[in-house]
This record gives sequence, structure tokens and C-alpha cells, in this order.
Amino acid sequence: MKFRHEYKHQINLADIYGLRTRLSAVARHDPHAGEDGTYSVKSLYFDNYMDKALREKQDGVRIREKFRIRYYGCDTSFIKLEKKSKINGLCNKVSCPITAQECQKIIDGDFEFLLHSEHELMRELYAKIKYQLLRPKCIVAYTRECFVYPPGNVRVTLDMNICGSNNIKEFLNPDLQFLHLFRNTVLEVKWDEYLPQIIRDCVQVKGRQSAAFSKYAAVRF
Repeated sequence: MKFRHEYKHQINLADIYGLRTRLSAVARHDPHAGEDGTYSVKSLYFDNYMDKALREKQDGVRIREKFRIRYYGCDTSFIKLEKKSKINGLCNKVSCPITAQECQKIIDGDFEFLLHSEHELMRELYAKIKYQLLRPKCIVAYTRECFVYPPGNVRVTLDMNICGSNNIKEFLNPDLQFLHLFRNTVLEVKWDEYLPQIIRDCVQVKGRQSAAFSKYAAVRF
């Protein structure tokens, strides 16, 4: 299992302009982004009836995990089931493809197909639906601008317009309306064994300190 380093800042509009200028000089936009360098992300998060994932995040539990289903833009032909784990500040993410039809089954409470899936992650989700009572909890959406820098396998993302919805049934609806609940942008920096100094210099934002942040927690209401 491969773990990556990660840190986050909450930043404002003025910070974004400076970061974008510096990063554009040394890194490139994610090749999957649109012409403006951005793409939209929609994620359906799971939690149990006691809000285990939310409470563990708020309490700073050092070993935790959460499941989500994610797709980009309005393209429901490419959807992923993901499990993100964190151990002592290091992050790991595993994923597998899931169809729109399978996603809708989960939303509708039809979980049995997961048990017979060829994907281990789907079978794990089935087990935790059964013994942890995981269920789809809320939807998080935002616009992401991503810069990549191959040395160190670095990804720097600017996540803007973070919003949420409790309308789980409409997760795959491209016209779903969201509530904008978080005003700031989130800067995330992720890397493997080392963070190159040139990127470390680029992402310095005066007056900002690295801090734990969860989009899932930010939009829960």
C-alpha cells in the first residue's frame, strides 16, 4: 500500500492569483482539464448513522478512512468508487470503476451486487454497508484547477466554489442544484517521497498555515 504526503491551506482570491502565476511557470495543468485549466468534481460520500467518518475527522483520529463515489463534469460514463485512508498524516487512495447503473443501485439501497463484484473494493464496501451500516450521506461538488510536476509525483490543486447537497437521489443528474456553503478556496499539495524545493517555494502563501480540512465536513448540514 502506497501512502502519500498531503497538506492543505485555506486561501483567498488574492492568494489564488499569485499561486497560479508561480505554478504556471514551473508546472503544467492536468492534461484532463478543460481549456481554462479547470474541471468540476462531484463526490457522493458515505457515513454511518453515528457519523463515524465525520466525527473521526473532527476529533483528529490518526487512523481513519472514508468511502466515496466520484465523477467529473457531467460525464457519468467514467465513475469511480474510492476509499481514502489516512494513517498518521499520510494518505492512501484506492479506487475501482463503477457504472452509472451500479451507482444508482447503491443510491436506491440495492447493495447485493457488490458482494459478487470482481473488484475487492466493492466487496469491502458491501461488508462495511452490512456491519458498519454505511450509507450515502451527502454530495460535495467543486471546481478544481490542478497543476502536476513529475519529480516527486507532485499534484497541486486549487479547489474552488465548494458546495453541497443532501439530494442523494439526484447525484447523477447534471442539473442538480447545490448550496454554496464554503467561501474560501482550498490549496492541496500531494507528493510521494519528497517535495521539490521549487514547488515548496511556489506554494508558500504568506500568513497561511497548513491545517486539516475536509470538504465532506465543510458541507455537512
